[in-house]
Amino acid sequence: MSTLSRKICEYIATNWIGEDQAKTQFALNHNIDEKTARRISNDKNYNISLATVNKICEARNLKLSEFFKLIDL
Repeated sequence: MSTLSRKICEYIATNWIGEDQAKTQFALNHNIDEKTARRISNDKNYNISLATVNKICEARNLKLSEFFKLIDL
């Protein structure tokens, strides 16, 4: 798995999902499957797709370019 994918997942899990928010609620709010939200948070080998990142960013009214700046890319 790429380190880029891991960096993206870690940012989303730490900053947007967090420990307190239910994965179900995050998934509903960001137009993704609950299983995907759980994999972002828990699966260290999950290779997140650009389409999934885009869905999450769209739900947050964030451009992909802005997101990649947030994670220092």
